[in-house]
Amino acid sequence: MSNPIFVALDTPILDNAIELAKSVKGHVGGLKLGLEFFCANGHHGVHEIQKIGLPIFLDLKLHDIPNTVAKAMQAINVLEPAIVTVHASGGRAMMEDAKAAAGSHTKVVGVTLLTSLDERDMGSIGYSGSPHDQVERLANLAAEAGLDGIVCSGNEVATAHKVWKDGYFVVPGLRPANGKAGDQKRTVTPRAARDDGASILVIGRPITAAENPNTAARSIEATL
Repeated sequence: MSNPIFVALDTPILDNAIELAKSVKGHVGGLKLGLEFFCANGHHGVHEIQKIGLPIFLDLKLHDIPNTVAKAMQAINVLEPAIVTVHASGGRAMMEDAKAAAGSHTKVVGVTLLTSLDERDMGSIGYSGSPHDQVERLANLAAEAGLDGIVCSGNEVATAHKVWKDGYFVVPGLRPANGKAGDQKRTVTPRAARDDGASILVIGRPITAAENPNTAARSIEATL
């Protein structure tokens, strides 16, 4: 993919998502649709966004028993997403079943540690070690399960790339230099993430909340 930027269309309002996607189409490589969008608009909304002509990343973060996740994956195969997320912490069997149930052209990637969490948060929910430890542990598990790659922050992507040379690395929570972090705790710039081995750069508010999203997307693209 010549342009690794996937803009996050995190809105429940379909018309807003379509307008935004059209405005930045020339400066991004794909469109990310998350839970907020999918719960509000379902399959119909995805079909409408597909008309724009860019690859679709369904960021649903599936996490349940293996059978349920497999059936959920089968239910979205008709949408032919380019990328779908599951939680790597769901375990090897869940990831194996998710990959087996996915469409042949869909990359399944495992979420390692949300970019809204830091080491203090990890301790409060029972995770030991550092974010790097958690990402490395789950990257190895995702690779063993046959997934295509993982989702991790830009802080850990270099580590992940070392342990999984041919993995597919999706990096969210990115912020341009001097950008506001918001609720993200482990951020880097898009350029730094790309240099460290990111395959896909997921960028939301720095583009979608900008006064001119098209200009913002073009400025970020120029740094790559």
